[in-house]
Amino acid sequence: MKLFAARFGLRTRLIAAFLLVAAISAVTTATLTYREARSAILQQAQDTAVDQFRDRIGALAVTLPVDEEQLRRNCQHLAREGKPQTRVFAEYGKLRVSSSDRPTSNVITPALRDAVRGNASGSFQRVVKDGRPWLTVGMPALFDRGDGRQPTGLFLYAVIPLTTEEANVKAMVTAARDGALPALLIALVPALLAARSVLRPVRDLRRAAAGIGRGELDTRIEVRGSDELAELAWTFNESSTKLQESVEELRRAEARARRFASDVSHELRTPLAGMLAVTEVLDEDAAQLNADTAAAVRLISAETGKLATLVEDLMEISRFDAKAADLHLDEVDVAETIRKTLQSRRWEDKVDTELPDGVRALLDPRRFDVVVANLVGNALRHGARPVTVRLRTESRGATSWLVTEVADNGPGIDPAVLPHIFDRFYKADAARTRSAGSGLGLAITQENVRLHGGTVHAANENGGGAVLTVELPLEGQ
Repeated sequence: MKLFAARFGLRTRLIAAFLLVAAISAVTTATLTYREARSAILQQAQDTAVDQFRDRIGALAVTLPVDEEQLRRNCQHLAREGKPQTRVFAEYGKLRVSSSDRPTSNVITPALRDAVRGNASGSFQRVVKDGRPWLTVGMPALFDRGDGRQPTGLFLYAVIPLTTEEANVKAMVTAARDGALPALLIALVPALLAARSVLRPVRDLRRAAAGIGRGELDTRIEVRGSDELAELAWTFNESSTKLQESVEELRRAEARARRFASDVSHELRTPLAGMLAVTEVLDEDAAQLNADTAAAVRLISAETGKLATLVEDLMEISRFDAKAADLHLDEVDVAETIRKTLQSRRWEDKVDTELPDGVRALLDPRRFDVVVANLVGNALRHGARPVTVRLRTESRGATSWLVTEVADNGPGIDPAVLPHIFDRFYKADAARTRSAGSGLGLAITQENVRLHGGTVHAANENGGGAVLTVELPLEGQ
């Protein structure tokens, strides 16, 4: 049943079920009709034959002792008055006489003979012999001595073929069989109509569900009637309305949160600029202060720098959320761009490179600089030296890819952490609540890579250490 449901659609199954019910009903009706009609036909033929045979024997003049030749003529006379092909057999003691050239018949059973000898009104039996149906009727011949009809010891049997009645029954079966196919074809029309009436709301529900899946939350279904399918459509509309309201509220809350983060970040930039200027002056004079004051000054300077980085990262991620980030593409020497990134941050002595010359790509230099800086900075903070930056190109089908890898020699990334490494503010170690980064570096990296139409993913190398890989398309940008 599951295989049938998987291979055939609901429409086919509905029509098949409808036709199956129609076929079962037709077969059941035909079977009952056949049984009743067959019984009625055979009963009528049987009653008529028994009554007629009894009347003819009653009108027959029987004289004793029985004369064999006269008895044969009586049998022939009775056979001629009956149905065509009727044969009459007489038994008187050991004398056996019939209307045919055979004195006895194997159609007459011992059970019928016993029943006739014990019943003055006679008996009958339906017999199938060699595939042919027969009605056998047995009657005792009686004579009247004035004190009622008395047995003579003569028994007459009529062997009547039921071929005509059986042919009529077979004709009824043939007619029922020949009428079954047109009946099923006629039943196909209401089956199609029923399937259509059931499937129309199902198709509407499928289209509406697909619309919801595409984000068209205002999709609704027209409710027709008041049956179970109408209740399903009404329930779907109610659920869609509640889902639309919930999503709209979430979008408004998300927009408020983004706007708040953007506004706060923007408002913090001006005071932070002044604080950074002051901390630079304090850093220059820290050597002239006592040890405790100098340590406090350096702490304030470091924390102010972290705050400034966090504000810049928040503003950058807000631009991505607001779809306001755009690309300023330029054809650059990728190896040279990476070297400049390392030099500007004074990482040349901390990072090994495998940068082949001559690799040029159409990139946004500022955003690619951010991508490389975030990956290398993350490796230096959380991995172990040596940190290596590798560059290569790969061809896959009709597209060439620029692949940049940043690998470290640390313990690697916990497998439970890998799916979340690019999440915002995600901390691999819950105890490490403070770090040199803002917690947004890898998230910003991922957004910049997506903006270029590429992908970034993290993994652990077999020999130990983590490797973060950026793949950017060189064609079709």
